[in-house]
Amino acid sequence: MALQKELLPYVRACFTGIWVCSFEPAEALRSIAALCRDEHWNLATWDIVSGLRIAGHVAPDEASGTDPPAAIRALEALGNSGTSSLMVLVTFHRFLQSAEVVQAVLKQLERGKQQRTFLIIVAPVVQLPPELERQFVVIEHPLPSREELLEIARGVATEPEDLPDGAELDRVIDAAAGLTRQEAENAFALALVRHGHLEPSTLWKLKAETLAKGGMLLLHRGSETFDDQGGLDALKAFCRRALRPRLAGASSCAPCGILLLGVPGTGKSAVAKALGNEIGRPTLVLDVGSLMGSLVGQSEERTRQALATIDAMAPCILFIDEIDKALSGVAGSGATDSGVSARMFGTLLSWLNDHTSDVFMVCSANDVSRLPPEFTRAERFDGVFFLDLPSRAAKDAIWRMYRDHFGIDAKESQPADDQWTGAEIKACCRLAALLDLPLSEAAKQVVPVAITASDSVERLRQWASGRCLSADAAGIYQFRPTGSSKRRAINIDPSAN
Repeated sequence: MALQKELLPYVRACFTGIWVCSFEPAEALRSIAALCRDEHWNLATWDIVSGLRIAGHVAPDEASGTDPPAAIRALEALGNSGTSSLMVLVTFHRFLQSAEVVQAVLKQLERGKQQRTFLIIVAPVVQLPPELERQFVVIEHPLPSREELLEIARGVATEPEDLPDGAELDRVIDAAAGLTRQEAENAFALALVRHGHLEPSTLWKLKAETLAKGGMLLLHRGSETFDDQGGLDALKAFCRRALRPRLAGASSCAPCGILLLGVPGTGKSAVAKALGNEIGRPTLVLDVGSLMGSLVGQSEERTRQALATIDAMAPCILFIDEIDKALSGVAGSGATDSGVSARMFGTLLSWLNDHTSDVFMVCSANDVSRLPPEFTRAERFDGVFFLDLPSRAAKDAIWRMYRDHFGIDAKESQPADDQWTGAEIKACCRLAALLDLPLSEAAKQVVPVAITASDSVERLRQWASGRCLSADAAGIYQFRPTGSSKRRAINIDPSAN
């Protein structure tokens, strides 16, 4: 239904070249055929196996088979019939490397304005040669809505006892969100075979495998919660409050997301991965580097595909780790990669501005100077938090947690940890258990990042002071250097030697 609504105005406005980006060509064909029946339009289809079919009948041999230009020229015979005529070319992007095919398409698009004939290419990717880039409009065939998934579930689970109700049914539909119609049908059937009823765990497993095959998104299904992290009380409280269930009609106040800046090892990634379990949403991990493709236009297309999948899986958490590294080349993109990074960044910014899906975005960064200024402006994120070295109380909580986790005696003395992050406390406990050493000896194997990268850490703290929210206590982060972090004064008095 959504595809029909998108397609209808373009045909009425006489856009003669339409590209439907779809992973479900059969479903897209059914939607287009239903629209043609409703509007009394002529419909022809062509693919490399079945050849050309007009109104369900096989076309003459010269216009079928493996001759794409002949199939395109056959559309002219359907013109001037008093109504619009649509030809759907399935997976036709495979033939657009041929100069003959491109020329045939160009000529037919020109004639289509007078004859009201339309070429519709249905393919999973958008790969247009330069000659056709301005001739086609691109329409996304959306993944199934929750209502469509519920209809599919009811079609598979024919027995009343196989289909749960209430909150359990909502969890089943949540688990199926983001799958194609065929994938959802297969997942529902597999759950019935394995469990005798629709079980969300089977759908989550299948969806994780599907996303992993695409290589752009990963579905994180760990068991972490906020209780597994010490400190960061203000950040945790902010996330819980921003993502609390909202009243009906409050969609205009939907949360956007948070940007986490801080010293490496202070728990930025751990917060993002625990947030999904804390509020009962799936956490999607987007690797921006995986979106880069070797073909012209592939990177931008993969970016659009990833964002469409994220929208379809809402409500969810979207986590982008170390986004400062991913966006560091945007400023010089025109000289280094022909502007690909800049266009990908523009697509991401447009999505951040315009998307209406319930997606809470969590980005982490270690070096704020690499981030383009337009990325951190107001309304991109609900809050920009700075994660400093943990406080004394937070460190004690982290020590207790990892002592228990690695089976270390609680009476064992605790080493000095003045400049340590939570990751370094974990490393000390793990090494003590691994090497069978006291904590004081294991601590000698740990060199804190606040010492190895002291200049960059202090520079980051100074930038964040007065600009970011504190992750530990409510309010603005203020950096107050201690005596140990200040530069040592030079003694100009003569020494005794």
